[in-house]
Amino acid sequence: MTKTIHDIPEVAALDARQSLIRIPPETDVPLTERVRSVIDTAEFHRLARISQLGLVSLIYPAAIHTRFEHCLGVYRLALLFLKQLAGDRRFAEAIRPADAEVFIVAALVHDLGHWPFCHPIEDIRLPGVPSHELFANSFLLEGELADVLRHDWGINPRDVVAMLSEKPRNTASRILTSMLSGPIDIDKMDYLFRDSLHAGVPYGRHFDQQRLLGSLCLNRAGNGLAITDKGKTAAELMVFARYVMFSEVYWHHAVRAATAMLQRAFFMLHGSLDLDALFRMTEGPMIAELRQAAGDGPAGELLGGLFGPTRQLYKRLAEYSLFEHRDVYVRLARRPYPWLAACAEQFASVASTALGRVVAPHEILFDAPPVAREVEFDVEVRFAKTDRYRPLDEVSPVVRTLAKEQFDDYVKRVRIFVHPRVVADLRRVENLPELLGQAIERTG
Repeated sequence: MTKTIHDIPEVAALDARQSLIRIPPETDVPLTERVRSVIDTAEFHRLARISQLGLVSLIYPAAIHTRFEHCLGVYRLALLFLKQLAGDRRFAEAIRPADAEVFIVAALVHDLGHWPFCHPIEDIRLPGVPSHELFANSFLLEGELADVLRHDWGINPRDVVAMLSEKPRNTASRILTSMLSGPIDIDKMDYLFRDSLHAGVPYGRHFDQQRLLGSLCLNRAGNGLAITDKGKTAAELMVFARYVMFSEVYWHHAVRAATAMLQRAFFMLHGSLDLDALFRMTEGPMIAELRQAAGDGPAGELLGGLFGPTRQLYKRLAEYSLFEHRDVYVRLARRPYPWLAACAEQFASVASTALGRVVAPHEILFDAPPVAREVEFDVEVRFAKTDRYRPLDEVSPVVRTLAKEQFDDYVKRVRIFVHPRVVADLRRVENLPELLGQAIERTG
């Protein structure tokens, strides 16, 4: 008898309910012996000591959930995606059970390469800092986890690496990659909901996961994920959830103040750090290592404000958006981080002259949208009655407005943050735009 996707032990375990692990909110995740053997490895269990949202917890104190929890949620969604799509004839013909098993493992370990505060550090694109996708390779290709994949799963670890970090090479890999990282994917569906839940805000939970799951199908070309028209409203709500979570949580001004402080401290220190060893650490040891390297210098002051006994975040001096201050926004957004740091130092210099007192270079931080943009929400909708496919943004003004028209430019602002001890004086400066212009001109 030919094995099908429904015969995969983990997919079958969705209904068996015999061995489970529970994650919020009252969600049962099925465990098989071979899944347990993955999550019990040192490489995977390290994720239990790395928070999913890092610095966000300084503003939303309950947002201390871990990448371990998130990976279990993504793994469960992978099984639900496979269960739904197994009924699609074209999917069943394109995806062998062996392919689906690689996808299940990739879903489970997709965050393996993350280190603490990974995204803020990646965003500044410094020499020697790898992408987290490539960093995961060292955990996957050798060691205990690699042995588990070979012996317990019968999977070549390189096949998992290919799905996580390489361009798809055939139809099957294109389909599965779109399920793992695409407009409607298992990662996004979990983190929007889970981050919203733990942050204590409703924004990321107001889309119908079940409706969206039930609408999954393949696109016209048969090489990627699409939805039927029954899932159109759920997809629109997911787009809105993503937009608001960025606006109100991920790019909340105080979260970005903390992010700017960490980035500047790391920028100062990175040349003296053993990055490979640092990125293998969990959160507590990494913070300790950074603070030790920083000592009593400017980087130490920045890190002390984040991780010391008393929280002391920098204050927002000015904020610029595409639609309110286009000229300033365009001049500062998506600049390389070293240029942005140099511009902030020039601003500290001209501010010192204007105030008649010294403003230290590290007391001024410029925060701007990074070079890399978020992935656009580009998915087809299948209208079953006519068997016609149309791009979602063509049939949805919500998606066209919130996801296609430069999503990043509308949720990510340019901000100037300053040390609390100088903020009052700088807020009294009347020619602040002129000083900013001088700093930009001096930086070149």
